[in-house]
Amino acid sequence: MDPNRIIQALKGTIDPNLRIEAENELNQSYKIINFAPTLLQIIVSEQVEFPVRQAAAIYLKNMVSQYWQDREPSLGEVVFPFNIHENDRQQIRNHVVEAIIRCPESIRAQLTMCLRAIIKHDFPGRWTAIVDKIGVYLQSQNSSSWYGSLLALYQLVKTYEYRKADEREPLLAAMQVFLPRIQQLITQLMSDASIFSVLIQKQILKIFYALVQYSLPLQLINNTVMTQWMEILRAIMDRDVPPETLEVDEDDRPELAWWKCKKWALHIITRLFERYGSPGNVTKEYYEFADFFLRTYAVGIQQVLLKVVDQHRQEQYVTPRVLQQSLNYMSQGLSHALTWKQMKPHMQTMCREVIFPLMCYKDEDEKLWQEDPYEYIHMKFNLYDDHALPATAAQSLLCKAARKRKEVTPSQPRRLRASCVLPQMMEFCHHILMDPSADPRRKDGALHCIGALAELLLKQQVYREQMELMLQNYVFPLLNSPLGYLRARSCWVIHCFSPLRFHDELVLRNAAELVKQDLIDDKEMPVKVEAAIALQTLVSNQEQAKLYIRPYIRSVMQELLHVVKETENDDLTNVIQKMICEYNQEVVAIAVDMTRNLAEIFTRVLQSEEYEENEDKTVMALGILSTIDTILTVMEDHKEITQQLEGICLQVIGLVLQKPIIEFYEEILSLAFGLTCQTISPQMWQLLGVLYEVFQHDCFDYFTGTTHTPTHIHVQKSRRCWILR
Repeated sequence: MDPNRIIQALKGTIDPNLRIEAENELNQSYKIINFAPTLLQIIVSEQVEFPVRQAAAIYLKNMVSQYWQDREPSLGEVVFPFNIHENDRQQIRNHVVEAIIRCPESIRAQLTMCLRAIIKHDFPGRWTAIVDKIGVYLQSQNSSSWYGSLLALYQLVKTYEYRKADEREPLLAAMQVFLPRIQQLITQLMSDASIFSVLIQKQILKIFYALVQYSLPLQLINNTVMTQWMEILRAIMDRDVPPETLEVDEDDRPELAWWKCKKWALHIITRLFERYGSPGNVTKEYYEFADFFLRTYAVGIQQVLLKVVDQHRQEQYVTPRVLQQSLNYMSQGLSHALTWKQMKPHMQTMCREVIFPLMCYKDEDEKLWQEDPYEYIHMKFNLYDDHALPATAAQSLLCKAARKRKEVTPSQPRRLRASCVLPQMMEFCHHILMDPSADPRRKDGALHCIGALAELLLKQQVYREQMELMLQNYVFPLLNSPLGYLRARSCWVIHCFSPLRFHDELVLRNAAELVKQDLIDDKEMPVKVEAAIALQTLVSNQEQAKLYIRPYIRSVMQELLHVVKETENDDLTNVIQKMICEYNQEVVAIAVDMTRNLAEIFTRVLQSEEYEENEDKTVMALGILSTIDTILTVMEDHKEITQQLEGICLQVIGLVLQKPIIEFYEEILSLAFGLTCQTISPQMWQLLGVLYEVFQHDCFDYFTGTTHTPTHIHVQKSRRCWILR
């Protein structure tokens, strides 16, 4: 295979004017024997221009992912599909680890993906030699080979990361060789604070985490080995980060290797404690290890993490992820007397000077609210990102501490209450809310703490009886605050306490009126979102609130649709569904307009440029389809309304089938099912043929779903024919 010909073709793919011709050239060549190994030669060659090497790496990665695995002809086909020839595979296996070691970072990323695919299909069957190959470079005295060989080892461990324990034997056999070496290497490098050293340490920690995070191989990691690793992890958490890192922009510091090293050490520590080291919360095979972990390591590690948290308290820089994981570890420690005994003297300080400030409105919140309120809403309601925020970890720690550590009651003397988290925190928050000169952001924090504790407060009579007065005196006035974040927080607190049994109907009426007012009249979109959720929870939990809102339901639903259209927030589609169910009779008059609006929002979401890349758009679209389905269900006894909804629903169904978007098939088939339950219009008859075509192409997996609608159509057709006869 002529390398120069391939180089010219790859170079052409970078030039927009030559791209089509170059891609045709490559498509005619890739099946030729020795093409893939030639790509690898180009990738490692320093004589070839770097963009061409990158293009070659991407092309090889795509080839390996598609054509490495042996494939059989599909049913009815005679010709075997193309696979990379075994001779070519062997050449790549022989040289890919060396290529990872030699190539720069941006090319390594593509090659490690190649290696993962090769290991998945060939290890251990066709390629046991990878263990020896990695071992040679890892044992080498030439430190330049260590990082690349660790990347290769990481791909091996990641391949088996989520396998069941009895399926990990090939990996564990390899790790008998590698685990002592990487432990020796990280110990050797601990005193070296250079970037090269810390990157290698970080990679070793990532390997160890992937090895233990799903299944802890006790036959490989006995108590002695674990003690050595725990000492390494403790030392990493306890060591200082170089002072020159403070010169880096704060937004960029979490990406520094020194902090990433601490992050991965904490990942391991927290995972070991949660999954294997917490007596009473582990499976049978880890009983003995859990007792050993708690007695031997838990307190010592927690002592170091208390130091990390105290650094944050003293306004020394700690990355958000490290702080969040430290708080998560302590949250786990609350369940055990040993760790709680150590934590207890620090708890009041931690609650007031660490947890509370984290739960207050911050400068970065204000900046985002002002610059991009829609992104602010997305950040606050994104459950997938929320778990990594220190504020979320702080809230979890507070709630668990209040729930688990309640040795005394508020009626007992103040000196005894000092050791109980809930009375302490409520007294602290109450003092802030009572102070007219208190910083508004501290008031936000106080309300955040009280709302987070709502479930626990509502279970205790002594607090439950005070909550109505608390809402009236401290929350309702803030619903008219000039500060948007306080109005939003106050709505959120009402949402949290919506199950409260109100003794004064006027207080409940005021709550409903104020959140309705914030939903309809407020100019700040984050306030509207919180008000919408608060109003729905009040209506669902309080019959009197439901009655009070009934005359305003048209304007409320119109505003909900407006907010959904503006924010594309999936929580609000759930709000609309619940409000429809609560006010099914009142919704009849506006059902058609609502469905038309929802269909317009659905169309806009699907046709947006970000749809393919943004999973939130898919979730939002599914929520809209579910809401339309709810309207159809509620309107099933109103034939004239259903007839008007049919055309709108068919537009939505047609859009999904036209694209096609298979993940929405179940929802659109549910719509079709709802439209054919009572009778079938001529337009719905036409859908039968369309569904048949779809079923033939890509709908076999949805056989159960598709059979309902065609069966309905067939049954209705038989009835119609019988009537005509």
